Amino acid sequence: MNKLSAIKDVYGDIELAIKQDGLIAVLNQPPKPEWVKEHPTIRNHKYIPIERIEWLLKSIFKTNQYIEVIKTGLLLNAVEVTVRVHYKDLTTGEWMFHDGVGAQEIQTQSGTGALKPDMSNINRGAIAMALPIAKTLAVKDACDHFGNIFGANLNRKDYIEYGVDLTLQPMDEKHPNWEKVKAAIKSKKYTVEAVEAKYTLTDQAKETLKNLYNGTI
Repeated sequence: MNKLSAIKDVYGDIELAIKQDGLIAVLNQPPKPEWVKEHPTIRNHKYIPIERIEWLLKSIFKTNQYIEVIKTGLLLNAVEVTVRVHYKDLTTGEWMFHDGVGAQEIQTQSGTGALKPDMSNINRGAIAMALPIAKTLAVKDACDHFGNIFGANLNRKDYIEYGVDLTLQPMDEKHPNWEKVKAAIKSKKYTVEAVEAKYTLTDQAKETLKNLYNGTI
């Protein structure tokens, strides 16, 4: 797996970067194994059911999301659907969107072969059956753009791993590495200045680390 450069190297506004880094990390967590299903007809193809995709949309973006059908039509012997998933960016508050496409083959009458140009050999209700399936596929295709938790990388061999940049969080008792930093300072593996060069230290945290280094606590 390849890792992106630190988020602070990309964004100038550190507070904004923290918020965006957190969202990116959430969206690119791997989906829970129990969410992932094996496709019944496509070998070695994994997918996340639409009900889980819809649940994720509502859980992450609450009411600030909706799905718009942009286009429906026929593509060769299939029904095609294009959708647009609208969502409000959690950081900027701006409305944005991802587009997705999906298609489902139209069932024909047994023994009649492929779909005829005049569509005289389609099964009764075939369009009504294919259309919602195509829409479901289109919604899932659009949501792939959100990230790994929506199943974006289920069938990819190589992908970029995202994570929270811990150097953007103030170094104090709330930081995940606080105890490790204290131990490193106490053993004099690092100086307070070395820690301060990497992290933002609160005044209280800086005083605590100085006292640890000097052996006064």
